[in-house]
Amino acid sequence: MFVSQRRFILKTCGTTTPLQCLEPLLLLVTKYAGFDAVEDVYYSRKNYKRPELQQSPHCNFEQEVAVLDSFFKDGAAYCLGSVNRDCWYLYTLHPLRGPRRGTTEPDQTLEIMMTDLDPEIMSIFTREECSSAAEATLRSGIDKLLPDMIIDDYLFEPCGYSMNGISKTEEGPKLASGCYMTIHITPEPEFSYVSFESNVPLESYKEVIMRVVKTFRPGKFVLAVFANKTSVAAKAPRELEKEASFGDWLRHDVHYCRFKSYDLTYALYSKFPS
Repeated sequence: MFVSQRRFILKTCGTTTPLQCLEPLLLLVTKYAGFDAVEDVYYSRKNYKRPELQQSPHCNFEQEVAVLDSFFKDGAAYCLGSVNRDCWYLYTLHPLRGPRRGTTEPDQTLEIMMTDLDPEIMSIFTREECSSAAEATLRSGIDKLLPDMIIDDYLFEPCGYSMNGISKTEEGPKLASGCYMTIHITPEPEFSYVSFESNVPLESYKEVIMRVVKTFRPGKFVLAVFANKTSVAAKAPRELEKEASFGDWLRHDVHYCRFKSYDLTYALYSKFPS
């Protein structure tokens, strides 16, 4: 969870039910922060591997959209990618009229969702291999993905890992102050999964993406990049739309979308031979 002056970011995994926090969250924001209007909403997830294990209202995307629509009048739902393979769901606000929202403050987000990961790498994120989260962070190379991060990591029992990071430099050459990075890892070979997300502002994300996939060595990964017009990453979605491969990972699907406030590129890559 990340909280800033005008934004709340909640990243969950497993069978958690994040949409159930919407009503109390909106009440608390009004009561303690004085905000009475929502500027924008982004709810997104990859398709579930075992959707039958999810709890309401997360049994399917239609159910999730119904909950979101009950709170927001101008929401729009999207599915990017093939619905019978790997795909990515997104719900965001899309007002039919009125001023353009959310374009004044520079904003960008990189998401990488990886599956079919290298078992040797995944073994690091077990209590059998590492005695602490700090050891797993160092052995895997997570600390080198985005240097200058203050890392809060956790190694679960008997396996599993998560970390949150915040940039520690005020005006450093590498990261702007207040950038975040978050990683969640399910290492079991039957359903291995790693998610990476960051809002670090970069003109190009190709180097970071390559660093991440080389660290975890997935069989395939889904990529999503958002940026608004005032961000230094404004051209990154278009750049990645043209990126047919990342080393041994070849692109199988790509979508470019232009929303009122943001541009987005979604892409699916898998390791050759697939």
